[in-house]
Amino acid sequence: MNSTTRSMIAALIAVGGLAAATSASAQPRRGDSTYQQELAVCGHNQQDRAACIREAGAARQEAARGGLTSAPDYQRNALARCGLQPPADRADCEARVMGGSGNTRGNVEGSVMGGGVIRESVTTVVMPAPAAMPAPMPAPSRVPPPAIAPIAPMEPMPMPAPMPAPMR
Repeated sequence: MNSTTRSMIAALIAVGGLAAATSASAQPRRGDSTYQQELAVCGHNQQDRAACIREAGAARQEAARGGLTSAPDYQRNALARCGLQPPADRADCEARVMGGSGNTRGNVEGSVMGGGVIRESVTTVVMPAPAAMPAPMPAPSRVPPPAIAPIAPMEPMPMPAPMPAPMR
């Protein structure tokens, strides 16, 4: 084989590879529409645009590997965190996550993009009736107050002596 034939074969292989790469890039990859939607949001939210684009690319790459199969179950994750609470606090934690149940009323405000989600729960607790009231104390007997002796008038205090005139 001469060098011209080798050059022709190499050129054909290169053209074939270029054609295959072009047709592969023309077909959209799985997850591209989601990626395009996420990119469209970048710059219109409170997140840094560069960070938003990086996260969209990372999610696209993870989806291509098959790592993003479904949306996360946030409620299950929150309930799992409640399992780490002391037993006395666990029921209140679960009521906050579930939005209230029984005598607990729940309220959720805020957003993650706004700085955080605030979960509030108000539990109504009925206090038991107090024990029987003790018997009232007997009324004090009416004893007249002791007589107060009259106070003798005071004698006036003597006036101080005048000061001597200054010497000149």
